[in-house]
Amino acid sequence: MKKHNGMRPHDIVILLKIVSKGPNKWYMKDLAYELGISGGEVSESINRSVIAGLLSKDKRTLNKLALIDFLRSGICYVYPQQPGALVRGISTAHSAPPLNNQIMSDEQYVWPYAKGNIRGQAIEPLHPNVPQASLKDNDLYELLALTDAIRVGKAREQLLAMEILKERIEHA
Repeated sequence: MKKHNGMRPHDIVILLKIVSKGPNKWYMKDLAYELGISGGEVSESINRSVIAGLLSKDKRTLNKLALIDFLRSGICYVYPQQPGALVRGISTAHSAPPLNNQIMSDEQYVWPYAKGNIRGQAIEPLHPNVPQASLKDNDLYELLALTDAIRVGKAREQLLAMEILKERIEHA
């Protein structure tokens, strides 16, 4: 078995893409294409996730409880984020669905993206291709925005985001 040199931010993107597929069968080449990440990098990511216990040894089955636990307890420490400069982009965290219906805030958080239609404080996505991939897959978009709410949000935002993420992961 390969040595585990630690998770990378895009490993979370790949795992959430698998969640967004639900019970549908998926292939690494499709994940690579849909996320704009090389096939080799997706393969390495899958291997890291197996070693970390987030995917089963068959490389097909999510360990849902482990993923929920990691998102709840680790993501904000491993991949912390502080809001940055005002930029044009795509809304994320509490500024994006589904939290934007539950949380009212004057602060807008966005992933920087030249074709975006919102101005807000920059939140660095877990992978540079997140904005483009999110525009193609609304379920993935919401999962990533909820994950960002945990990375940058206050306690209430984190709690609401985790409740929704837990439900979606459990039903994937």
